Amino acid sequence: MNAQQALEYSMQPFIPMFIYGDYDAMESERQRGEEALKALIDEWNTNENPNFSFDTILTLADQNRELCDQIGEARLRNLSSPLLARSLSDADTCTGIGKLQHRAASAVAREVRGDRDAYSVAYVRKPIKGTVLGLDIETTGRAPERGYIINVGWELMELTSDAVPTDAEAHYCGIPEMYRETGVPLENIHHIQWSDLEGQTPFRQDVNLQKTLLKLMKKYPYMAHNAAFEDSWFMLHLPGYAEARKAGKIIPIDTRHICRSIDGEVRTLPRESAPASLENWARRRGTLAGGEVETHLGLDDTDLMLRTVQAEFNLKNMFAR
Repeated sequence: MNAQQALEYSMQPFIPMFIYGDYDAMESERQRGEEALKALIDEWNTNENPNFSFDTILTLADQNRELCDQIGEARLRNLSSPLLARSLSDADTCTGIGKLQHRAASAVAREVRGDRDAYSVAYVRKPIKGTVLGLDIETTGRAPERGYIINVGWELMELTSDAVPTDAEAHYCGIPEMYRETGVPLENIHHIQWSDLEGQTPFRQDVNLQKTLLKLMKKYPYMAHNAAFEDSWFMLHLPGYAEARKAGKIIPIDTRHICRSIDGEVRTLPRESAPASLENWARRRGTLAGGEVETHLGLDDTDLMLRTVQAEFNLKNMFAR
């Protein structure tokens, strides 16, 4: 499906009751919808002046979520997502490093020259300073076009050797009533129950939460562990995010990439042990005790991430003096 076909598809009336109950029809429609989403996002990212607004994509994603609820989350849980990025681009990474070091992304890119091993040097070449927004979300799955954001937490932290995170906030976000009976997806990981979400406004409808997040993201670069995950989800859930991101007003920084680049222990440990996971990195840096585990809640994980990044930067003498 090309961009024009996808746009035409998005303009068709969405009348779900005609196919609800027919699994084959619903699955076929889901695949078409997700193919259209992928085509439109690719067009949005590559065309400086696409002939549609990003609201078209958000509406199509909302429709797809409604359809996926009817298909059943359990049926779709193990399917890969065409819209979940595995990592930030090299350009994004260079921009993030430049922001931390208050220098041009182009200067970082010239140093790296496409050599991913060179990031270990780029991160420590200049002192780190400024303020960052630490951020983490919990969701009902890995596919942003199928699931829901159910918890978000954030803090601000000045990038100094002894700073303490401030301005902490945490929010639960509601999901459709049907999950009262079926249970909250991935509850075994994040331990978020229906009682936590009952009566809460869904993220896609919480205008005040959206405005607060967007304002903070435009003011500060945001750090997240595997930031490509948050980036992919906010693209399809947070109005205004895609436009600001494209304009360079929002800068994500991936702390997992920082860990993999400057923590030399990562390369010596077995890959299957997930040495760059937040939990294992935090244990090595002493910000998580040996008997403790990552809680998988937005604010708790944000706080752990920021303190672990700080410990790593202190170990490498990366802060400005």
